Amino acid sequence: MDRETGVYQNLKESWRTVLTLAYQSLGVVYGDLSTSPLYVYKSTFAEDIEHSETNEEIFGALSFIFWTLTLVPLLKYVFIVLRADDNVNSLPNGQLADEELSEYKKDVSSLGPKSSFGSKLKSTLESYRVLQRFLLVLTLIGTCMVIGDGVLTPALSVFSAVSGLELSTAKEHHKYVEVPVACIILIGLFALQHYGTHRVGFLFAPVVLIWLLCISAIGLYNIFHWNPHVYQALSPCYMYTFVKKTQKGGWMSLGGILLCITGSEAMFADLGHFSQLSIKIAFTSLVYPSLILAYMGQAAYLSQHHVLDNDYRIGFYVSVPEKLRWPVLVIAILAAVVGSQAIITGTFSIIKQCSALGCFPRVKIVHTSSKIHGQIYIPEINWILMILCLAVTIGFRDTKRMGNASGLAVITVMLVTTCLMSLVIVLCWQKSVFFAVCFVFFFGTIEALYFSASLIKFLEGAWVPIALAFIFLIVMCVWHYGTLKKYEFDLQNKVSINWLLSLGPSLGIVRVRGIGLIHTELVSGIPAIFSHFVTNLPAFHQVLVFLCIKSVPVPHVRPEERFLVGHIGPRQYRIYRCIVRYGYRDVHKDDMEFEKDLVCSIAEFIRSGSVGINGANEDPYKDDDKMTVVGTCSSHTEGIQMSEDDVIVNIDSPGTSELREIQSPTVIKPKKRVRFVVPESPKIDREAMKELQELMEAREAGIAYILGHSYVKAKQGSSALKKLVINYGYEFLRRNTRVPSYALSVPHASTLEVGMIYHV
Repeated sequence: MDRETGVYQNLKESWRTVLTLAYQSLGVVYGDLSTSPLYVYKSTFAEDIEHSETNEEIFGALSFIFWTLTLVPLLKYVFIVLRADDNVNSLPNGQLADEELSEYKKDVSSLGPKSSFGSKLKSTLESYRVLQRFLLVLTLIGTCMVIGDGVLTPALSVFSAVSGLELSTAKEHHKYVEVPVACIILIGLFALQHYGTHRVGFLFAPVVLIWLLCISAIGLYNIFHWNPHVYQALSPCYMYTFVKKTQKGGWMSLGGILLCITGSEAMFADLGHFSQLSIKIAFTSLVYPSLILAYMGQAAYLSQHHVLDNDYRIGFYVSVPEKLRWPVLVIAILAAVVGSQAIITGTFSIIKQCSALGCFPRVKIVHTSSKIHGQIYIPEINWILMILCLAVTIGFRDTKRMGNASGLAVITVMLVTTCLMSLVIVLCWQKSVFFAVCFVFFFGTIEALYFSASLIKFLEGAWVPIALAFIFLIVMCVWHYGTLKKYEFDLQNKVSINWLLSLGPSLGIVRVRGIGLIHTELVSGIPAIFSHFVTNLPAFHQVLVFLCIKSVPVPHVRPEERFLVGHIGPRQYRIYRCIVRYGYRDVHKDDMEFEKDLVCSIAEFIRSGSVGINGANEDPYKDDDKMTVVGTCSSHTEGIQMSEDDVIVNIDSPGTSELREIQSPTVIKPKKRVRFVVPESPKIDREAMKELQELMEAREAGIAYILGHSYVKAKQGSSALKKLVINYGYEFLRRNTRVPSYALSVPHASTLEVGMIYHV
């Protein structure tokens, strides 16, 4: 499937495709959620809970688990949150043209009449920066908790699976076996990530399927063999009895029950890799009923085996028939590995999106598949997660404190999701504020209950996600603040069009053959780096392109809407602005393919005979130049096409034959030959043909990349806090993170860096 167009080729998916995606989602999305029966009951009854002859504490826990699974993953995430749009932005370089993107437009007619309250709320949010910053920080807190969960969930899942060894070894010995085995498995898990997160998930989807069928069968066996009437415990009445009879112990145990939904957020994190329908089918038809049967089976077994006074005997494996424990142990370990894969995948995905939006330091993003969209691997994050995961496993060495830590991370993410979803309901879906209030009140009350129960366990492990989130939040806020200040400096110090036009068509310097690409984050005006360059060097290329590569607030941009192209100044100056728009989940092309698309888009812009959407640019002195939407070569088959091939050119050494004998041998140098295939209709004028000819000659001469190398310093008079953030925090992150993604792929021999100091 083509990386660019493949997302749009399956809009009308066949049932075969949907079912295939639903099957594959088991190994990527639901691996974590499906392994929760390994540790939920053990974490729930780890507190001081006394056993009663009526089994009310067991049935109460089952009732809590059933309704939590039903209300949060099923109702909230599957049927509500998955429908949410994700149009967000973090840098003020948006344009009105971005709102014309197909992915950005909303079908207002299907959403009902526009809410007046929603319009007022939107204008209020746009007017007050303090509200925007509050929402940004709130979103980043939820993001940091997801990253923290990427540390805690693999440790908890793998350690819980390995805990089955306690039934086959002595009590005093099993704890010395569990930790080393769990660490070895975790190291292997993270070492496999470079093969592709989804490749591993797809490979082990059968493992999760077998695991779900296995726990369903064991659950049914325990129900019919030990307590066929356990279904009565699904009544919500048992929840009140559970909290009332067990008092403090039962209240704190709600944090353990919360773990039955650790992997719910993976559904939303991996939505870009699977369709909504496939995720819904997989959960409602297989994952949800399998989990309910598993929890009912464990409750049926525990109700007939009074082992609650012995924490050592509480767990998933005690309810497994003895002859099946070893096979189930092996399947459970494999399922735990795949389960950890889900949250690691989500962590990679969310960090990539934050980095694209300027909210996370630049990291190396490796696309592990050229055929399947969204398969990424981030080496730095992978090894950081592995080190932290091993530290948690070795430091805690029990599921109780791991569960406390993971529970707080999960419920914090869910609370943030609930708050932000209320804005989506009003602003994006344009529903009445009444629906938003009902949504927040209903789900917020449930989650606040679990949040308070988890927060009580701060000293028993719940401090870990808070500490991790605090560190990641500081890093993200410092990076975003520095990036924003750098952009504002560019915006305030850009050069006017008048200055450029005053130089004349030659710009007051020698114009040499070739194309000069000047990278900038500005979408209008001339960057200060250009004036700095021409002041110090006497020559520049015959064709200049101010290139802005930016992420727009949609997940994908269609190929036919990829480029915005316009003239800067009069036509004879041969200066263009090209804005390349990527969604934050789009795959960037390699340099050769990108160069071809870029030149072809400029050629198509020239052929169109228009410099703006609304007609010709009659005022060359206007700083906010008009732009035309142009697609990639593959998207406009009826427009200009470009062919390129290499021609071998022999370059003989100059001089007499005697001199040639002692000089270097003949140099064989490849030269690029470029041809534009222009459609016969409509006819283009002579000036456009001349412009195309110059563009073709410039492309044959080659492309040079001019990159800005900026040093950001706090200006004089800044506060001590700003100096600390900019001069030390942001500068440290800038020096120790990756260069911009476009700089990684350009040929170093064709690259020129221009240094500048930014006083922000």
